[in-house]
Formats: sequence, C-alpha cells, structure tokens
Amino acid sequence: MARKQSDYLAALLSDEPEAPPAPAQQEEAKSTETAPSPAPAAATRPERARGTTLLGRESALARLASGEVRQVTQLLLDPAKVRIWSGNARHYAHLNEENCRELIDSIIAEGGQKVPAVVRRIEGDPDHDYEVIAGTRRHWSISWLRANSYSDMMFVAQVAQLDDEAAFRLADLENRARKDVSDLERARNYADALKAHYGSHLTRMAERLKLSKGWLSKMIKVAGIPDAIIDAFASPADVQLKPAYTLAQALDDKQALAAINAEAGRLASEQRALHAAGATPVPATEVLKRLLDAPRAARSEPKAEPFTWTTPYGRPALTVQSVNRQGITIRLHAGSGADPDTLASALRDTLDHLERQGRGLQR
Repeated sequence: MARKQSDYLAALLSDEPEAPPAPAQQEEAKSTETAPSPAPAAATRPERARGTTLLGRESALARLASGEVRQVTQLLLDPAKVRIWSGNARHYAHLNEENCRELIDSIIAEGGQKVPAVVRRIEGDPDHDYEVIAGTRRHWSISWLRANSYSDMMFVAQVAQLDDEAAFRLADLENRARKDVSDLERARNYADALKAHYGSHLTRMAERLKLSKGWLSKMIKVAGIPDAIIDAFASPADVQLKPAYTLAQALDDKQALAAINAEAGRLASEQRALHAAGATPVPATEVLKRLLDAPRAARSEPKAEPFTWTTPYGRPALTVQSVNRQGITIRLHAGSGADPDTLASALRDTLDHLERQGRGLQR
C-alpha cells in the first residue's frame, strides 16, 4: 500500500479531513528552506531547541484535546488472548505455514511485527480480551512463531472502537489488496454482510463499500453455489468470480441442477481419490466444463428402461413406473408368487438401485 499501514487504518473510516501540520512543524519546515548554511552559535542552540520542543508539545496537546487529532494506542498482546472476528472474509482454518511463510520470514528478519493489526475490545468472553478486525495472517504468524522457538514474540495491535458494519468495511478494504483471499471467501462474506448490516439492500451496501452494484450482485450470486458443487473443485480457492457466475446462473434451471449435482458428486469422489494417491487434481477449467456440460449430456443419454424386480422363477414382481419430484410410482404384479417378505425385500432393492442412480427419495 502507498501509505503506512498505521496511517491508512487510522484514517480509513474517518469522515474528518486530515489535520494540517502543527505550527511547530510548519515553522520547522520553513526554517529548513530559508536558513543559511552556516550553523548558528552553539550557545543559542539549546535555548532554541527547548523552545521548539515546548511549542510542539503544547500544540500537540491542544490539538488532541480539541479532537482534531486522535490518540492511537498500540498494544503488545498475547495472541492466545485475541480471537478472530467472525465477520472477516479470510478463513483462519485455511492458513498454514506454507501460505504464511513470507510473512513469517519478514517478522523474523525485522525482529518482530512492524505493522500493527486492528482489534477491538470484547466483553463476556473469559478466554479473550480482544478480537481481530484486520490482521488475521499477522495473528496466525505470531501464534505460529510463539509455538516454534520464538516464544517472546508479541502480537502488535491498535485498538479501535467500531460497530459491526464499520468493522466489516475496514476488514473488506484491507482484504481487497490481498490476493490470498479467494473470490468465494469474499462472495460469501458479502452475502452474510448484506443480511447482517444492510437489511438485504444491495444498493445501500454498494454505496457504503463504494463498489459497482452489478459487480456486487455477481458476487452475491456466486455465494449461493451449494457446498456440494464447490466440493467438485480441488480447492475453494479455484472458484473464480467470472466462470463461477456462469455456473451459478446454470443452477437456476432445476433440471440442469439435478445433472450438475450428479456430476459434482462424481467429481468430488474423483478429487478425493486423486488427493489420497498424491496425484494432480482435476484442474478448475476441466471441472467447470464438466459441470456445465452435464445437463446437455444428461439430455442426450438414451432413456432408461423401467426397472423391474423379478422373482427367482423369472416372474416380474415389482416395476418402477415413474420417478419425479412428486415421488416414485411402483407397480406390484399379481400372480408373481412373491410373498410379503419377498416383496419387502424387492422394494428395498429397488430403492437402493434408484438411490445409486441419483433418483431416490433423498435427492
């Protein structure tokens, strides 16, 4: 970011204009430009420095008392006493040494965390005193370092007084610059915030976040893709906005939804098997193609013959006549010679068969 993180976060949600430089600072800048090169006499230097220091201190205290300047307090905290705010888009469980390695190395090289996180004080939690609004990766990295030979590392944070909506805007602004926050994480975070903070009013949310309403609408649409379909991808991070929006639109067709769900189940099983074998997973482009092609493939398949359960003597005892959203219609044949126990077994076999085809009662 172009500005220091501390300045950026302190001014982020403030509606006040930035304060002008203090008179002492203006005077100091002016004297720097106009002062002649020869140094003043040594005897006058202490008096001048003392006067400038007093002037600057009085000016700073006056500006602080008037509210023109906000005092920012930084704390050194034990990360174990700080929890993660649930409204943040980043999934703490997805963080690990690998994706935090660069930050960990930076903290070690600099002798500690240099950029403070933003936290707010919480009440009613005996295990935690604060929660992280912005700085989830910093919290994870400091926690990891404390558990791995750097027990003296402290979590550096500045405390802010924020309601949930302001906290969401602050976390969102910081996460926009982070490439490791996936489109799906952000989309679901926006969908939750839309209900929690903006009364499901998309226009109001777009205005508050200074985002395009059309782009935000697409994000909300992607957030609605079911987990069963997301599981078809090797990682949720593979779900990118543009192709995922096309997939989300395809799910509006109920007939297409059934075919896509069935293909997603097959892909999820395939991905698990590849992961267990240490093999390369099915890439996101292929996953998306197979999911979007599933409805067309299902329509082109020949219609299956009705399932019929026959007795050991070759007589039909039970036939499935139709399967639809209203239920399953089954015909029991007269004269099959099957007793009630045999028919009950036939019914169980039939239901198992339909379930394996994705046409059962549980679909």
